[in-house]
Amino acid sequence: MGSFMLVWFEGDIEKAFDDLASDDSDFATWFRTEAKEITGKLGIEPARRVQDLSDQEVLQIREAIDADYTVEGDLRRQVAMNIKRLMDLACYRGLRHRKGLPVRGQRTHTNARTRKGKAKPIAGKKK
Repeated sequence: MGSFMLVWFEGDIEKAFDDLASDDSDFATWFRTEAKEITGKLGIEPARRVQDLSDQEVLQIREAIDADYTVEGDLRRQVAMNIKRLMDLACYRGLRHRKGLPVRGQRTHTNARTRKGKAKPIAGKKK
């Protein structure tokens, strides 16, 4: 059973993710595969535009996603519980989450400002 955030947009499903696919990102590959799987299972042409789908087809897609995938609030809750579990275990990744530092091995000597917050000035430190 997969999981992803439900995103609604106007336009061609294939064209909407061409930019992502050009980056060869895992997300783009995964999403295109899942989109093709869902449309194939329902017998809907993948190249059809969302605005050209009937209300019945849109309803079928929504029901298929709700039945087979973790979406929206449930997915956020699942991710939050996974992070909380890591923090409760006090493993390395959990400690990094607890301290608000990068979790996946990025350097912190410089950069990492997103996770660390605004730089705090240190008295007497000038070049």
